[in-house]
Amino acid sequence: MSWSDRVRALAALALAAALSGCFQPIYGEAAHPGLVQAMREVEVEPVPDRIGHYLTDELISRMNGSGATPTPKYKLTIHISQSVTTPTIESQIQTADAATVTGTALFALSRIDGPKKDSVIYTGSATNSAVYDRTLQSYADLRAGRDAEIRIAHSLADEIELRVAGALSKLN
Repeated sequence: MSWSDRVRALAALALAAALSGCFQPIYGEAAHPGLVQAMREVEVEPVPDRIGHYLTDELISRMNGSGATPTPKYKLTIHISQSVTTPTIESQIQTADAATVTGTALFALSRIDGPKKDSVIYTGSATNSAVYDRTLQSYADLRAGRDAEIRIAHSLADEIELRVAGALSKLN
């Protein structure tokens, strides 16, 4: 490495270090004061089924990872549907060698208290899919299907959390 390459690398590193303090999260506390507390005040209603359990758990830990339980002001209700498709069939044994799990979540954020009690603040839907390989071993299929559901729940939680934060940032 020549001397001029070292100088360029050092200059790029110094510039990156100088600018690293300038970036702020879009829904951070500095940009929207009170948003973190408002996110903690969202009560996530339990969602049935296994994928719903994973989604509920993920949303609770993302919105209120502090362990504190403030009095809820908002309620997040989620209805989830799931489908499994097998796009390819192994011709010799006549079984599917892959499957696609698709999860769709319809959600609504509403107020719990105040003058506009039970009024819906925001509604939306989120969809995600995950693919997994299928084999002739039933336990491996069950585990791969469950892992796909967990991946879908994480992705849906990402999207729902971002949309709820956007809706709450407009209120505060």
